[in-house]
Amino acid sequence: MTHMPARPVDGAEPLSALPAGPMRQAGTQRSGIYEISKVLTAPARLEITLANVVNVLSSFLQIRCGAIVVLDAEGQPEIAATGDIPPSSQSAARGVIPKAVIDHIATTGMPLIVKDVSKSELFQAEPQPPWSSGTVPISFIGVPVKADNKILGTISIDRVRNDAAPFPADEDVRFLTMVANLVSRTIRLHRFLNLEGRRPIGEQERPEKPIIAQRGAPGRHPPVKIDGIIGDSPALQQVVETVSVVARTNSTVLLRGESGTGKEFFAQAIHELSPRKNKPFVKLNCAALPEGVLESELFGHEKGAFTGAIAQRAGRFELANGGTLLLDEIGEISPAFQAKLLRVLQEGELERVGGTKTLAVDVRLICATNKNLEMAVANAEFRADLYYRISVVPIVLPPLRERPGDIPRLANALLDRFNKENQRELTFSSSAIEVMSQCYFPGNVRELENCVRRTATLARSSSIVSSDFACKNSQCLSSLLWKTDGSPGGITVDGHARSNVMPTSSPRSGGSIGASDEVSSVKACDPHGSGCPAMESRLTQRDRLIEAMEKAGWVQAKAARILGLTPRQVGYALRQHRIEVKKL
Repeated sequence: MTHMPARPVDGAEPLSALPAGPMRQAGTQRSGIYEISKVLTAPARLEITLANVVNVLSSFLQIRCGAIVVLDAEGQPEIAATGDIPPSSQSAARGVIPKAVIDHIATTGMPLIVKDVSKSELFQAEPQPPWSSGTVPISFIGVPVKADNKILGTISIDRVRNDAAPFPADEDVRFLTMVANLVSRTIRLHRFLNLEGRRPIGEQERPEKPIIAQRGAPGRHPPVKIDGIIGDSPALQQVVETVSVVARTNSTVLLRGESGTGKEFFAQAIHELSPRKNKPFVKLNCAALPEGVLESELFGHEKGAFTGAIAQRAGRFELANGGTLLLDEIGEISPAFQAKLLRVLQEGELERVGGTKTLAVDVRLICATNKNLEMAVANAEFRADLYYRISVVPIVLPPLRERPGDIPRLANALLDRFNKENQRELTFSSSAIEVMSQCYFPGNVRELENCVRRTATLARSSSIVSSDFACKNSQCLSSLLWKTDGSPGGITVDGHARSNVMPTSSPRSGGSIGASDEVSSVKACDPHGSGCPAMESRLTQRDRLIEAMEKAGWVQAKAARILGLTPRQVGYALRQHRIEVKKL
């Protein structure tokens, strides 16, 4: 494959020469990256995943069309995914983006910006170009998809150029480069599975099958059982399936979820299912130690390195050599320590505190946080380069309110543990199970365990009934978390704590994503109210779809953002459920 030389292109301008007017609010970009990361971690074939990424791009960028082209080992187009046509392979890939354009981006390894494709020789090499729009000027932006300095493909967008508005190339390139970084990790993961002779993720799934149906279809894969993980809800099983696939590799995993969702259990599961299972599993809570002590704990120290260092000590990285290291609350480390950690992750080498000898370590890293790292990066509180190092495979753990069907099994398992510890033989009555199933549990499994232990301790008979629960006697202090801002005499959740909650799995407001700079977080509410997410999760797929359409004013694109889907999937779901779109 002949590449064009890396030289200025007719009709294209270098990035620095273009005006740097703001393209959109930072909140929109954060929401876009979050939605794309969810698409990339969903179980599906690579072609379908990339097509869904393009659909998400079209929801967050004002574009005419977009495309992702994946190159094979010889540099030839292998997959071409767009939002308008089904994913294509080699023959159709050449018609999506001109071959000369792909060659130019692959050769230079740099973004390509063309303000008017009709004036660029790269776009005139093929007859009847599909990107041509007559006399309307079309601008083009493309970036390479790279991993370890190897070009895996390209991501590109084009839009109708508006001479009255500034050309927002800088913001577009930055956003597309972040997307390309995430896409490159997914491509490498799929290729690794193919080399290992394993069935690609989602190989037998239909491209047209919407995510609503996927989530509601337990049994599309044989269920995976992990010790310590209790539940068979679709939301939990999807995470378990992802964990079982990711565990076979050495990729860094970022576990995200609210407090009490079981991040440490899943980290342990990844280690036990990995080839490193016979090596050490070491864990450390980064928020529990000050920066100076944290450095010594992770990297170790030499004798006499500081007051009290009476002997040489190995750090957690050395102790986990050959195995797995879990860094919990990774979002709480200081910027200065982030730079030190980044070097270890990049080079695989470290020096003990007070030492000069460089030590090589082989560690599989798992990080966990309930903090919104995208917002922290935007606010310069968390290094972007470290974010990309630790967020290779992000896995979002569902809160308990999104899997209420698992509450009875969890409650019985927790009660069995209590019985063994206290030599009791307590059981739950059906009314007791009903009470717990209707609770909101802002503290997730940790709060459920608190509720079970308190109720079991105070139970007056061997069978726990509904009247034994504190909430039935107006003594449940956790219910104060359900009071919203402005409630008379109510206690509200601290604003700083809310800012540390990661984005919800799907936006529940009627507005479009990114309409505000603030990333919405789950607000505690009355579990018996109709607006509570715990009750919403029990609605049927058809009810959720109609509710989202009504909130969006029957605009499919807005409803897609509310549901966390693409407009195409919403349209398919409307046809599948025979829902007539209202004209307002």
